[in-house]
Amino acid sequence: MNIKTYQDLVVWQKARILAKAVYEHTASFPADERFTLTSQMRRASIGVVSNIAEDYGRGSQQDYLRFLRVARGSLYELESQCIIAADLGYTAETAVTTMFRFIDDVARPLSGLVRSLEA
Repeated sequence: MNIKTYQDLVVWQKARILAKAVYEHTASFPADERFTLTSQMRRASIGVVSNIAEDYGRGSQQDYLRFLRVARGSLYELESQCIIAADLGYTAETAVTTMFRFIDDVARPLSGLVRSLEA
């Protein structure tokens, strides 16, 4: 596959799907969580897709690696927030399992991209 823009990256495409899923998932959270957990989860998911795109094609490889590592950190943050949402009863365990699958779908190619740029 010929990669011309960040939008051609499979990892960016999967991160975009993850962000949409997080928005849909958090829509049912209590209204009083709008500025806390809901906002945190949405920002983390947007952070993943944004950081994958942010330094693509400009700057150095080391800069891009830094942004990709930040994206990976946001994935771990989101994973923790999903667990907290379940602990608080805002979501069912099955929904958390589904979110973990979305997160894993991004984590695997993201880690692969980081490894390939490090080599």
